[in-house]
Amino acid sequence: MGQRVLASGGVSDDVLFLSAAGQAALIRDKQLSPVELTRAYLERIDRLDGRLRAYITVCREAALAAARHAEDDVARRVALGPLHGIPFAVKDQFNTRGVRTTAGSRILADNVPDDDATVVARLTAAGGILLGKLNLTEFALGGTIQFPYGQPRNPWNTEHDPGGSSAGSGAAVAAALCSVSLGEDTGGSVRTPASWCGVAGHRPTWGLVSRHGCLPLAWSLDAPGPLGRTVEDCALLLGIIAGHDDRDPLTTRRAPPDYRAMLTGEVRGLRVGVIRELTHGDETDPEVRTAVITAAGVLARLGADVEEVSLPMVPSAGAAFMALCDSEGAALHLHWLRSRPLDYDQGTRRRLLAAGLLPASLVHKAQQARALVRRQIVEALAEHDVLVAPTSHRPAPTIATFTAPITSKAEAASRFFTRRSFTTPAALAGTPAMAVPCGFSAAGLPLSLQIIGRRFEDATVLRVGHAYEQQTKWHRRRPDL
Repeated sequence: MGQRVLASGGVSDDVLFLSAAGQAALIRDKQLSPVELTRAYLERIDRLDGRLRAYITVCREAALAAARHAEDDVARRVALGPLHGIPFAVKDQFNTRGVRTTAGSRILADNVPDDDATVVARLTAAGGILLGKLNLTEFALGGTIQFPYGQPRNPWNTEHDPGGSSAGSGAAVAAALCSVSLGEDTGGSVRTPASWCGVAGHRPTWGLVSRHGCLPLAWSLDAPGPLGRTVEDCALLLGIIAGHDDRDPLTTRRAPPDYRAMLTGEVRGLRVGVIRELTHGDETDPEVRTAVITAAGVLARLGADVEEVSLPMVPSAGAAFMALCDSEGAALHLHWLRSRPLDYDQGTRRRLLAAGLLPASLVHKAQQARALVRRQIVEALAEHDVLVAPTSHRPAPTIATFTAPITSKAEAASRFFTRRSFTTPAALAGTPAMAVPCGFSAAGLPLSLQIIGRRFEDATVLRVGHAYEQQTKWHRRRPDL
């Protein structure tokens, strides 16, 4: 305990950066106080979040009250949940009872739900302590120019973007402003923040996790998912939030396995396909390419059978995704676009209005492209247990990159479609995918390996990610804050 808690009684940075699974074990063993842990995170938020703007709302008093209750339960030796005493935070896209849920928009600035989203309710029932609500691009769409609740920033370099749309979810975990977080991944919005902020993030199989109480963007794509400093933390949270919910009839009735128990570190004999078009394409940064090839080599040394695989439709996935996601979003926002257009950020408004003008023929073409992308992924996964590729084609760009004017059609295609073609294939196919740190650029920015698996084989994706993680030290680095 002496190495973990400072003599003053405060919690050390080593504990704040410890995995949630590790913190939970210390709490169960009475070596760590939930009250002290919660207070330490709140103090860190006070000190750092003025720069990072990861949070929109901090639930200070409620979190401390819940921590005191959690500490009493430990003392009384009552049965403890798997997340007992662990401070978590959620993207402000998830409803929280009595706590405003803005979706990052002025339109919902005064929205205070009466009930928790299912995923929030399950985390608190497991003993978790809600620290607050995390910043995001407006309505989780991406492309926000002026963030109503402050510009979220990357902990590794505050001039760089933390990734959209779950920007705060990635930044808060990387900067140790909470133990773990929840994001929502429509086309990469868990994996991109995980990639650019240097943490682990998992997009579950579509339909594995309830979306009840999650403000929607695109019903056919949305998937809530965990972000953590380790793959084990993602497995821990997924085991809590996965499973059927009567309030979301599209959730599976399959009983989820014990994801943590399946983190064996063993990948011998697994077949791993390296997606050629994403790893070796002209758009992929050489540092990213080298890091991913090296990561695949680690899996090969662990006994996996690694080979290249070609998915020719994958580079078109970003364009198909935007046509589908944005048109679904435009239909959802039609009422507010008519009644409160000026309350939207100009980037959000422009994107939704443009999507509302898409002809039906183009949307149908996008659906056909989606089917082709899905077929190629499914066929590749029939021959391979997982597919791997970069999570992003480059390290986190500067924030100014996203606000600079677009001067050509080619630049527009590159900005809107290229990076999305790396994360949207799994979203279009409804398959699980996760991001795991796999290196750093020469400029000190995180690089990330993406692992894609078969539908409802999330455990295999997590197992491969965990096995790789255990052979490397990238997840142990901390941003200098």
